[in-house]
Amino acid sequence: MVGEKIAITTDKPQTTRNSIRGIYTRMPEGDDPGCQMVFIDTPGIHKGRNKLGEAMTGMATSVLKEVDGVIFMVDSYSEKGGDNYVFELVKEVKAPKFLVINKIDVMDPEEYLKTYNYYDEKGVFDEIYGTSALTGKNVDDLMQAIEKTCPEGPQFFPEDMITDYPERFLVKEIVREKTLLYLEEEVPHGVAVDIESYEETPKLIRIGCIIYCEKKSHKGIIIGKGGKKLKGIGKAAREELEAFFGQKVFLELWVKVRENWRDSRSALTELGYLEKKEEI
Repeated sequence: MVGEKIAITTDKPQTTRNSIRGIYTRMPEGDDPGCQMVFIDTPGIHKGRNKLGEAMTGMATSVLKEVDGVIFMVDSYSEKGGDNYVFELVKEVKAPKFLVINKIDVMDPEEYLKTYNYYDEKGVFDEIYGTSALTGKNVDDLMQAIEKTCPEGPQFFPEDMITDYPERFLVKEIVREKTLLYLEEEVPHGVAVDIESYEETPKLIRIGCIIYCEKKSHKGIIIGKGGKKLKGIGKAAREELEAFFGQKVFLELWVKVRENWRDSRSALTELGYLEKKEEI
């Protein structure tokens, strides 16, 4: 929607851990008055099994009380009980509600119709759109529909700004994404990334990151035999960071064990998942 990657994606649940704002801006031109919309990508709503999970769900549910519209995205037909809980939350929102069925480029018509009918029968959503984020199909139509429902207001962000998160946050997320992708199912979601050092010069950005895990056995898995897996994570992250920054990046990674950090208030605060004033 905003034209740039600002949130990481993997095939694993609970990949998104923060509420990430994406800013779409179309400047006035001719008879077009222009538009700015701010999208908030929240963590998935799920039953928290630790303080991190509770914090993530808290972020998502609190956002529902503040927005001018809700987009509920699915990519397949599902009757999971967790969805019913989300439906009840979304029902209470007075703002317009859109269901987006994504990945229609790989979905046969019968599956799409089944998915459409299942969610339509819930009576929760004002409009339903089938889209492909990969090809862009119907994304413009969805954006136009959302724009029509938005209340008028001032422009809050500069026209060239696509997110209000700092670059260091995106660095940590990209390293975490590559870690999750390389580890597949070997290590659970007890992985976090923090920046140890960050030095920017005209020709080179030097970044040092720590990958935290919860068990000593996980540390060995992340590093891999002869450091091969960690090197692969570093290379993939560095290449994406160089494309993002448009210049050379020197990336150093270390792996450290921090037991039960997902249930530690101080660790969650240090890693940016909790604000100091929040209580769980």
